[in-house]
Amino acid sequence: MIRRRSRLTLLLLLTCAFLFFNLSTLPRPLPPPPPLPPSFDPGRIFIASNHWNSESILRSHWSDAVTRLIVRLGVENVYFSLYESGSWDDTKGALRELDERLGKLGVERRVILEGTTHADEISRTPRVGEEGWIVTPRGGKELRRIPYLARARNRVLEPLLELQQDRGGGKNGSFDRLLFLNDVIFTVEDALNLLSTRNGEYSAACSLDFLDSTKFYDTFALRDINGRSAASLSYPFFASGPSRAALLASAPVPVRSCWNGMVVFDAAPFLPPSNLRFRGVSDSLAERHVEGSECCLIHYDNPLSDKGVWLNPNVRVAYKAKGWELIRHGVGWPGKRERIWGGVVGIVTAVLGLPWGDGKVVGRVREWGGSEPGVDCLIDEMHVLVSNGWKHL
Repeated sequence: MIRRRSRLTLLLLLTCAFLFFNLSTLPRPLPPPPPLPPSFDPGRIFIASNHWNSESILRSHWSDAVTRLIVRLGVENVYFSLYESGSWDDTKGALRELDERLGKLGVERRVILEGTTHADEISRTPRVGEEGWIVTPRGGKELRRIPYLARARNRVLEPLLELQQDRGGGKNGSFDRLLFLNDVIFTVEDALNLLSTRNGEYSAACSLDFLDSTKFYDTFALRDINGRSAASLSYPFFASGPSRAALLASAPVPVRSCWNGMVVFDAAPFLPPSNLRFRGVSDSLAERHVEGSECCLIHYDNPLSDKGVWLNPNVRVAYKAKGWELIRHGVGWPGKRERIWGGVVGIVTAVLGLPWGDGKVVGRVREWGGSEPGVDCLIDEMHVLVSNGWKHL
């Protein structure tokens, strides 16, 4: 008890000292990177995207941005693959308009608009041996959210194999990079700067994503270089260590996994013969109230991840216009308040060793007794699909 009180007292003193000596002298982040160098060639790009009830963002921002991006990259250098299923707004109408626009430009593409809804999926009887269904505390067998999302992401990757087979593995059937775009607000420059992260030397590189404020959004998939989740939703997000130090310097941030609205991969592991694909954790593990994002697990499964996964803090995207206005370059974010808070977070996490791991999850995995390479991704949650989205149980 005395030892704990001493640590808390030390923490308070260090925090006060930090605020006193650094209030007006906190280092400002470096300016955004210069425009993409003319010499950088991202090669052939496979652009992949999944959509559900995203009509508003498609019509206001996304369709125009992705069209401009394809033109900038060169129509001949891009394959566009999109999968939509079960939207009840006019997402299908917006995507038909985009498909027609891309067709006129001569973009090679596959756009799947499927009528199967969440209600259809959860009302059917699972096939014998079908994965992705678990018995929940509500007493019935229910469809898990994460395997469902993994299948949707894998649908957009199907042309990777088909093009290789149809074209004998030649240049026109292969790709250098795989760019996943969520239904976010982004610019052509955002995508190009992400592609050029570390001059293309990465296994994967991600943006920073926000919803309608300056609070970071995709905590489910992000793990720092030590495999820890975000320490704070506010800048600079990470606990003390290499990831936090890099973000404070506005340099590429080494992480173990990320997604964050926009992510680019070295395409090699997704092509034959490796054929890397998305997945969820085992159903038998999920029944123990343990879940992990398919967007986190993919990095732990990726044999090329030793090349480095990086978060580019100078590439910022948002799901809503308000968030976009708050975090775009040139609006003074992060400001003094955010930087002060970041300093406090750094001291607290260093002294207390935060964030702490979830002992319950570790115990459940141990009791389960199976093998799960993406243990860092796991959290104490259970997600199932419902007719209007998904639900925690």
